[in-house]
Amino acid sequence: MSVDIHVPTLGESVSDATVARWIKKAGDAVAADEPIVELETDKVTLEVPSPVVGKLAEIVAPEGEAVEVGALLGRVEEGAAGAKPAPNAAKETATVKVAAPVAPAAPVAPAVARDTSDLSPAVRRLVEEHNLNPTTIPATGVGGRLTKADVLAAISRPQTAPSAMPNATAVAPVAPRVPPRAVDAAREERVRMSKLRQVIASRLKSAQNTAAMLTTFNEVDMSALMKLRADYKDAFEVTHEVRLGFMGVFVQAVIQALREFPAVNAEIDGTDIVYKNYYNIGVAVGTPQGLVVPVIKDAGAMSLVETERAISDFGLRARDGKIAPDEMAGGTFTISNGGVYGSMMSTPILNPPQSGILGMHKIEKRAVVIDDQIVIRPMMYLALSYDHRIIDGREAVSFLARVKAMVEDPRRLLVGV
Repeated sequence: MSVDIHVPTLGESVSDATVARWIKKAGDAVAADEPIVELETDKVTLEVPSPVVGKLAEIVAPEGEAVEVGALLGRVEEGAAGAKPAPNAAKETATVKVAAPVAPAAPVAPAVARDTSDLSPAVRRLVEEHNLNPTTIPATGVGGRLTKADVLAAISRPQTAPSAMPNATAVAPVAPRVPPRAVDAAREERVRMSKLRQVIASRLKSAQNTAAMLTTFNEVDMSALMKLRADYKDAFEVTHEVRLGFMGVFVQAVIQALREFPAVNAEIDGTDIVYKNYYNIGVAVGTPQGLVVPVIKDAGAMSLVETERAISDFGLRARDGKIAPDEMAGGTFTISNGGVYGSMMSTPILNPPQSGILGMHKIEKRAVVIDDQIVIRPMMYLALSYDHRIIDGREAVSFLARVKAMVEDPRRLLVGV
């Protein structure tokens, strides 16, 4: 029996996706719940599994095609055995008996006939730019595939002069002249932007064009928080089975500051200001596919332990591409930690429709003046980017100063002052 594979529900406000790649080929055996195709939305990359044991009978939506929720992706034939791997061609050749010895000839790499559609985008572009016939180029790739190096070698190889006719003047072979731009192009690789990357680019540029974005800075002495972590991190991990980090304290400090300055947690909707009486904190995580921002829902009702558990879980799943689209929707404020990559200072871009984003940075020991004495302290620059249409400078500066005060004295979080 044939079972249809459809595009699953993709989450809040997500109606379409792009077929990123087929993990299985038509005819391949598949197990129940085994991923067979990878979809890419504007929020996340997700895998669609096979619901039954059998073989992938048909691919309906090819790679690169845009598909909507419920669209047919392919079909799995339930219970059917999948195709076995093709026998090794080299072994088959070795078993062939030669009827008579053949005089040795100059070694020439075999030209393997291939359909141009099988070429990778980079190889196809080179072939078309230089007007080459791919079937005449010796291939060295796996399974007789033509590689970019094969094409580059063909481009740089001198043309062979035709055989000299009697009484004809021999002409020395002349290497084709390659324009400088073509030489550069041969060393480039053009890759289509993923849907996730396209949406990230569009939204960030839209934020710059729409919001009256401004950034205010401050610096925080991390001494007290670092001492608290050093004193209790082992006991915290043993008791709660999660590591004690800095991000959990920053989330708690931000929530307290948002309660005092509600405009930073609000958004503009037309001519209205929508104040959010809840705190959904997005925590930006860098992944190989791009920046994703999973959201800790109702973080204002969480303890420090619950916050650290949510952050740890998101961090692990985000890097494996396991964050669901719904888990990245509904944020009211975002925190981005560029310090984990070594950033000293930056101006984070707003995540629309949110009106504020806090940027954390690298901790560096610096000379500071305390009680008229120059001392060395572990310092971190903080940056708050905000929409000046809704948040006044006084509110933005005061909000950041409040976060600074609570991080420098974490006891304030316990007593709420």
